[in-house]
Formats: sequence, C-alpha cells, structure tokens
Amino acid sequence: MNHELVLVVDFGGQYNQLIARRVRENDVYCEIIPYTAGVEAIKAKNPKGIIFTGGPNSAYLPDSPQISADIFDLDIPILGICYGMQFIAHTLGGEVKRGENNQKEYGKTKINYGESTLFDGLTTNSVWMSHTDYVANAPEGFEIVSYTDVCPVAAFQKVDKKIYGVQFHPEVEHSQEGYKIIKNFLYNVCKVSGDWTTTSFIDDKIKELKEKIGDKKALCALSGGVDSSVAAVLIHRAIGDNLTCIFVDHGLLRKNEGDDVERIFREKFDMNLIRVNAEDRFLGKLKGVTEPEQKRKIIGEEFIRVFEEESQKLGRMDFLVQGTIYPDVIESGLGDSATIKSHHNVGGLPEDVDFQEIIEPLRLLFKDEVRQIGLELGIEENLIFRHPFPGPGLGIRVIGEVTKEKCDILREADAVYMDELRNAGLYREIWQAFATLPDVMTVGVMGDERTYAHLVGIRAVTSSDGMTSDWYNMPYDVLERISNRIINEVDGVNRVVYDITSKPPGTIEWE
Repeated sequence: MNHELVLVVDFGGQYNQLIARRVRENDVYCEIIPYTAGVEAIKAKNPKGIIFTGGPNSAYLPDSPQISADIFDLDIPILGICYGMQFIAHTLGGEVKRGENNQKEYGKTKINYGESTLFDGLTTNSVWMSHTDYVANAPEGFEIVSYTDVCPVAAFQKVDKKIYGVQFHPEVEHSQEGYKIIKNFLYNVCKVSGDWTTTSFIDDKIKELKEKIGDKKALCALSGGVDSSVAAVLIHRAIGDNLTCIFVDHGLLRKNEGDDVERIFREKFDMNLIRVNAEDRFLGKLKGVTEPEQKRKIIGEEFIRVFEEESQKLGRMDFLVQGTIYPDVIESGLGDSATIKSHHNVGGLPEDVDFQEIIEPLRLLFKDEVRQIGLELGIEENLIFRHPFPGPGLGIRVIGEVTKEKCDILREADAVYMDELRNAGLYREIWQAFATLPDVMTVGVMGDERTYAHLVGIRAVTSSDGMTSDWYNMPYDVLERISNRIINEVDGVNRVVYDITSKPPGTIEWE
C-alpha cells in the first residue's frame, strides 16, 4: 500500500487511538508511532503530517517524554495536542507552567477562537480540556490564536513552519466541531488528497497477499468473531483453496456458536474448514489457574499448539493467519506505552511457532473499518455486527478458575441476556454487552428455601471502537426482565448485578 500517511506520535495520552481514528475517518491513512522511535524513523516514513498526542507528564521535567528538536526542521506540518502542544512550547523556547487551582481545566470549557486555518468553518466554541500544566508564554515567532478565561494560550501557530498547537482535545466528541479542526489540519495544512478507503484497502491487501503467499499454503485461525471472519474471507479471496481454516472449539464459546461458525463458512463461503473439538484439552490446562494473564497465555499457547498439530496432519503449512486488529496491537504495548492487557493473538504467542510467518491482514485496522470491509466482502450483517468477543472467550469472563460447570452457567445467562437485548431492539445500539461470572457466591431465597448460588454480572457499553467507552444507560424494565429470566431459567444463579463503570477507569472486560 502506498497511501498518504499521517503519523500520530504517542506521548502516552489516553486518547491516542482516538486521534488516529479521527484521521482515518477523513480518508487519510494514519499510524501510531512511539516518541522513542526518533526523528530518523519518522523521516523515513515520509509522512504528510505529524500529530503529537497528549500525555500525563510535564514537558519541563528532565525525564518527560521528548523527541529531538530536529523534527521541527523536517518541513512536515505538526499539530500538538495538550502535552504535545506543551512539548512544542517548551522545546522551542516558550514557557510551560504548572497551573494553580484556578488555572487547571477539566471538562467542557468555553473557548475564544482567533484567526487560524485550523478554525475555518467553526460555529461553536465549546471544547474538552484536561490539563494541569499550561503554556504561559508561546515561543518567539508563534501567534496566539485562542484563549479561555483561565488559559492564556489555548492554541498557537507558526504558519511559515506549519507548526500548530491546541491545549484542548479536538479528537473527543465532547469538543464541539473538534472533527473540523482535525480535518482542517489534514486538508488545509498537510494538503492531503484523502486516498484511504476500505475499497482501496481490499484491493491493495488482496494484491499484497497474492504476492506474499503465492502458491504456498496458509492456515487461518478462525474463531467466528468479526475479526477472524473478515481475515479469513479476505485471505480466501486472495488464495482460494490454498487456505485451510481451523476452527478450534475450546469449550469457551457462547451458546451454539460452534455450530453457527461451521455452517456459515462451509455453506456460504465454501472454505476448507476443520473443526477441532478441544474443550477437555483447554479446560485441563486451565485447571487450578486463576490469574488472568496466565489464563490468556495458556489459551494463546494451546491455540498455537492445536494449529501446529493440525498443520502436520495436512502437510506443510507455511503461513498462519490471525485476525489481530490495531487496538489489539496498541493495547498489548506500543513502544513505551503501558501494557493494559496482552491479547492472545498478540502477546501470548509462544516463541517457537512452527510457521514461516504469521500473517495479520487486519493488523492496522480499527474495528469499524473491519466491519465495513466485511460487508464489502459479502459477509452477512448478523455476523459483522455481532458484539466483540475476546479470543480467550469465557476463559476471562469466568473470573477465577475456569470449569465446564461455570462455563455452562455463563453460556446460558449470556444467551438470555442477548435474547432480551434483541427483543428490546437494543442489540445494535450497544457496542458490547456480555455476562460475566465472578468468583462470588451469594445467599438468596427461592420459594421457602435458602440458596447459596452464583452471582452473574452483566455489562453493556457504548463506544465507537472499544478504546474508550461509557456504560449503557439500560432501561429499568429491560434490566428487570433480564434479571428475572436469568434467575428463573439458569440453574445455579440467584443474583444479577449491572456494571456501571466506564473505560477509563475500567477496561471493558472484567479480566
């Protein structure tokens, strides 16, 4: 792929993936790169523009994230956001100070916009601030083009050097018309043409896969989720019968999911599909294990071992295909970014994988892009808009030790939950919903008898990509029906609770 590129330089902020998403929404290809990559690596990628992200550090401290000032001499447009702006100011001779109580800004803030190409077409003046430090004085030669009641430099620019900075976060939805600021930077400053579309991605990727794989054989790790399904159909489009899909039923899937996967890919897409029923094997490996990262690693390693064994039965398989997507890669650690959790198809792979190469055709895509590509490839909507499901499956939704009994309870509870969401017309409104089984037993009363049974947690969140999310404000009558049905229909459960935690501070999954 030879598309125009904008680089997001990661300084550790919580909205970094969201910035990249906003760039892609404007039909511009974008990648995130850690600040530690350095100027030469950035220059080698020949980007049309660079965006410095926010971050939790103070630009004036010696151990704060930094990149060489040589980056300002590359004649590449730069937009600094929050910490990114403060880094520009501090590096180029401005003054960054720690705000006193009356100079800190968090949340929605009224802003005064001046003259700048960044602000072309804006009709509102409410933005989202999240900062303690602030730019007290802009560097020499910089023009202050925005301020608030307490922030003297809310945006600045040096037009001849194409360097811009904003103290607020235009990438979040709370900043009214923030998307216009990003679009103005891309099209008015970086002068992009906007050549990144899902259709161009499909054509480019199929061509690339044909050249890479040729007449060799590929084995696809098919889970039946959105990501692996789209990866499988994309590869199949490129190499046809040289692809064999192995679907491992590890006993950690949702109710009836194994049969559905087998039906769809055998009948609709006529793929070479092998179903491996490995429930006993996985549950045996997980026996006695309670630590979530260890569970993820075990499940990831067993996946690979199963593929190796099946590969040997089939003869030489040169490539292993996985449905890894960009948030998986980033959340598993991008450079110096903190690892939130490892993903079984990124961080949990054993080092002695017996394949020539692992191919991850969706590795640089966000979830909504994957869905759009899936629709263009002809995958049915029911599968494409299925809620995200983690690779380790119920292995991380059963908190603590994983057993068949617990998985069966959780499967039934989750099926009731999804049924009620569909009945209420809420399933497509929610980004992700699921039931979880904490390692908690509670006292209850059913009829005239005292019970001591499992607690089921239910969760529903809204999001555009899973990187940040809000808990879904579920109607009480729907919650009541879900709770009543789970308790009445699922043996071993006597209590249901609803999770009202957003991300951040929580993750979407409980483990």
